[in-house]
Amino acid sequence: MSNNQNKFEHKLSNRTSRPTFISGVFGNLFQIFGVRASSTDLTERWNEIMGDEIASVAKLVAIKKTIGNKYSVVIKSTNPALTLQLSYQKDEILRRINKYFGYDAISKITYRK
Repeated sequence: MSNNQNKFEHKLSNRTSRPTFISGVFGNLFQIFGVRASSTDLTERWNEIMGDEIASVAKLVAIKKTIGNKYSVVIKSTNPALTLQLSYQKDEILRRINKYFGYDAISKITYRK
């Protein structure tokens, strides 16, 4: 059995929850093949993309499509005192989202308290 087939079976068997949106279903399918689906896919996988350090203090509130196939995201901190700290991590947040999508997908990040 090839290594790629083992990866496919492993990812398929590791599915932990049922998505609530049809795009979430396609997001799971696309993720198996290494393709990013949509802004809903970003919402569904926010904790996975950001990692424990950022996801524990930042929640994705909104994502809006802008001109040129880019997105504007709104992030809210779990504690208003952490909003400034999140703003210092803007480059890391951008890097993680853009890495996930495979291109410079984010044009703007806005923070809410």
